Amino acid sequence: MPAFSVFVTRAFQSKLLKQDKKFKAWVETVFNQLAVNPLVGKPLGAKWFREKKFENFRVYFLVFEEKKSVYVVNLSTKKDQQRIINSIWLLLDTYKKELEGLLEK
Repeated sequence: MPAFSVFVTRAFQSKLLKQDKKFKAWVETVFNQLAVNPLVGKPLGAKWFREKKFENFRVYFLVFEEKKSVYVVNLSTKKDQQRIINSIWLLLDTYKKELEGLLEK
């Protein structure tokens, strides 16, 4: 039984559409995992900022335990990993506001 709701950003959704079926199927499995246990994957400097990896790809997500929500914010290759992580830290307040808007709908 899912305890957490999983949401995605437009940026993530746009990048996901360009991926192959195998990767998309893996992402669906990750979403199911996150709905049950949002603290899977590797923490990135905070308990609530995490990544899951698949081959050369990383999926980044934020866990909002008080809102029972996971916000999947981006994905990258290993090559772009640090740049994407840095941008997520910079956009953290924006992501919080976006999630609050999604929860109000």
